[in-house]
Amino acid sequence: MADELELLRRANPVPSDDTRFHDRPLDQHAERRLNQLLHSRRPRRLNRWLWSITTAAAVGVTVLTLMLSGSTTTPAVAAPRPLLIETGSTPVPLDRLADRAAASDSSLPLRQGTHVQTWSLAMTAGPGARPPLTLPEERVVRWKADGSHTELVVATDPRHPGKPVITDADPLPRTVEDGHVLSRQTYPPSWSDAPPQARPPHDAERLRAYLEEIDLTGAMDTSQLLDAVDELLDHWTLGARESAALARILADAKGLRPAGAVTDRLGRQGQAYVYEDKAHSVRRMLILDPATGAVLGLEDTVTKDDPEYGVKAGDVMSYSAWMR
Repeated sequence: MADELELLRRANPVPSDDTRFHDRPLDQHAERRLNQLLHSRRPRRLNRWLWSITTAAAVGVTVLTLMLSGSTTTPAVAAPRPLLIETGSTPVPLDRLADRAAASDSSLPLRQGTHVQTWSLAMTAGPGARPPLTLPEERVVRWKADGSHTELVVATDPRHPGKPVITDADPLPRTVEDGHVLSRQTYPPSWSDAPPQARPPHDAERLRAYLEEIDLTGAMDTSQLLDAVDELLDHWTLGARESAALARILADAKGLRPAGAVTDRLGRQGQAYVYEDKAHSVRRMLILDPATGAVLGLEDTVTKDDPEYGVKAGDVMSYSAWMR
């Protein structure tokens, strides 16, 4: 709670000691900061491990939909194993990959919206706490020219990891294979000039400033940078130029080391870059396309046992796989 209060204080668009706004309209800067506070999702770093009781209850409902038929079967909710670096593979330094991305002749455009598969570890604590379980989801968000957007969320079948469930090009496909539809919604037009809703720039310097606005907590460390990238990719599907700019920013991130080749959960070949977040006992693995620098995935793995929440070192806490 203290962290959340500090976040609110930092995001306060009208400081109590600033006399300029007493009984007067907010200026453009204050309007922007207020808009960020109202429309940005809660930063994930406020507490990586603890999910609310409400979320845990929602997960429980979803788990029921993923039960296999029959009274003697086991719920298909086993947590995924951590991704493994390919033995003998040669790590590609981030600056070299950034050079590749900049030289790529890909014409892929920037697109508002996202298509992502996620796995998240839900945990409860205290007497009678249930063992951690994994909630697999797939989400597609599509925006229209009038500023409205659609969102489809499906609970995917963990017996078939890596198989995209939502394949129809329609913003809200009427049929979904091997998945349980959790929500299918259309939202009215809305606009914002604040990240991550605002259009991301395609040069490294401006994109870094954009990511810093997503963070809202001052100067970013590497883990906060990865959180901001996660948030960005949950709103936008980057084009070739934006991916190249992001690769250049990541090349300058401290502690993000090349680890080697890896095959992600969608069967795609990538290069893994690992950051040890010792403050939160989490190992963060970022997966990039080796040719274009596009972000393919982000995996967080627990590095220290925590009996209170029933997690052990090596447990996958969360994973996201972004698609076009």
